[in-house]
Amino acid sequence: MRAVRLVAPRVYLRAPVESDFSQWEDIRQLSRDFLVPWEPTWAPDALTRRAFRRRLGAWRDNWQAGWSYSFFIFCTQTQTLLGGIALGRVSRGASRRATVGYWMGQPYAGQGYMKDALPAVLRFAFETLTLHRVQAACLPSNKASQAVLVSAGFRAEGLARQYLKINGRWEDHVTFGLLHDDNWRKGPNDPLTDFSTVLQDFGQG
Repeated sequence: MRAVRLVAPRVYLRAPVESDFSQWEDIRQLSRDFLVPWEPTWAPDALTRRAFRRRLGAWRDNWQAGWSYSFFIFCTQTQTLLGGIALGRVSRGASRRATVGYWMGQPYAGQGYMKDALPAVLRFAFETLTLHRVQAACLPSNKASQAVLVSAGFRAEGLARQYLKINGRWEDHVTFGLLHDDNWRKGPNDPLTDFSTVLQDFGQG
């Protein structure tokens, strides 16, 4: 993986390396109950060093192939691993798009760290990778994630039925999109109104 470092207020982002294992294991274990409702089912060996090395290999291969770009988020002041964020499903050619996904350790949730980190990844997507569109999806009940997306300028676009299998169940997701030509450098114009309208349209509001 390239030595890319993204800098944002209070945090910096870089590709994961093997020496991150201890911090990653600690924060994922500590946050397990907090994260499980929002993520695919964890494998029995999810927090082992072997599993982490498999992840590293996949992250490295995907980065080199230009398919996805995974970052860990660190507190600038303490060097503590806070969470992770990735641009995945990168498509070139006529579409030039990617999907963004992220997680935050429970002790650091609700403190604005992801709102700091996400714009840095968007700059990478739009300015370095020259993508045209970044999209995201989250559970209708995940108001915190919706607020993070809206704060970065995303607009709610629809409801995707049984979009992902989360914690063993196929779940509907609210879909969001952000274009290179949108006002993403300055954040939202009409916070929260977009996704609430979409949810009402689909009987979820």
